[in-house]
Amino acid sequence: MKLFSTNSNGRRIGTVAAIATVVALAATGCAATDGGDAGGGDAGAGTIAFLPKQLNNPYTDVVLGGGAEGADAIGYDSQVLGPLEASASAQIPFIEQATQEGTNVIVIAANDPDAVGPALQTAREAGAKIVAFDSDTNPDYRDIFISQVVAKDVALIQLEIISEQIGGSGEIAILSATATATNQNEWIKFMEEELASNPDYSDITLVAKVYGDDDADKSFQETQGLLSSYPDLAGIISPTTVGIAAAAKYISTSDYKGKVALTGLGLPNEMREFVKDGTVQEFALWDPAQLGYVAAFAGKALVDGTITGAEGDTFDAGDMGEITVGANGVAIVGPPTRFNADNIDEYDF
Repeated sequence: MKLFSTNSNGRRIGTVAAIATVVALAATGCAATDGGDAGGGDAGAGTIAFLPKQLNNPYTDVVLGGGAEGADAIGYDSQVLGPLEASASAQIPFIEQATQEGTNVIVIAANDPDAVGPALQTAREAGAKIVAFDSDTNPDYRDIFISQVVAKDVALIQLEIISEQIGGSGEIAILSATATATNQNEWIKFMEEELASNPDYSDITLVAKVYGDDDADKSFQETQGLLSSYPDLAGIISPTTVGIAAAAKYISTSDYKGKVALTGLGLPNEMREFVKDGTVQEFALWDPAQLGYVAAFAGKALVDGTITGAEGDTFDAGDMGEITVGANGVAIVGPPTRFNADNIDEYDF
């Protein structure tokens, strides 16, 4: 059965077949999908390379599934390139590979906003259009950034959820991905500002920020360390799908279950068991497939010259409709959704 992810306008994007293809190929550590075989490409098709922060990440698999479907829809041949570990420099050889191959569009989720800069600049000089998605580069190094949602909204919804669950007071900690991840750091910055300025959160204290590097084992260990180091900890926010799943796994079989609240950004399919067993009450996310899908259309629009990434530019994004580019070359896909026991079975990704 094919999964459809529905956008805010009720349009649907099929993702399961594309995700399955990407997952199977990404297992080699360097994947490629041929748009011609998928029915969208031909000998004269454009080319697009997707460079996620790391391969073999369930969230990334969903994003790349949307990207594969978007590439097929625009008639581009596509490939997935990327490291198995998320680090600042790990993406550089894959950018260089895409450049050497003459790729028309490079779509990247940056592990570090600046480390990838020189390689991306070389790619641009060679004629490639650069689309950042999920985690931005320094704006000097890309043409457009496809963002999940307004960054501040992501931060605020997680704070709202944790505050509700701990009764508006107590110690909290953040379990993040890598210390250099642009999206993670922006969300954390907004959380810290809101905690400092909003009287509704005056009784909540952020006592620690730790980094699991989007590695399940390390995130599991960091959760254990937080709970050991802060015996009065009331809640944990993990704004990363790997982190929240690992934290939930630890808490679910510990004495902290039902005592320490956990929220953040998670995939419904990974979090369902933890919601149903009471480990997690509620968490948030957007539809990850839409990021990859819209990024493909943005890349084609850049190649075709119908947009430059300037504020006010608009481009057609297929089933997602028309997308408008905002300030600083940022295009927003859609708002976050809160998942809980009442609605989690309605989602399959």
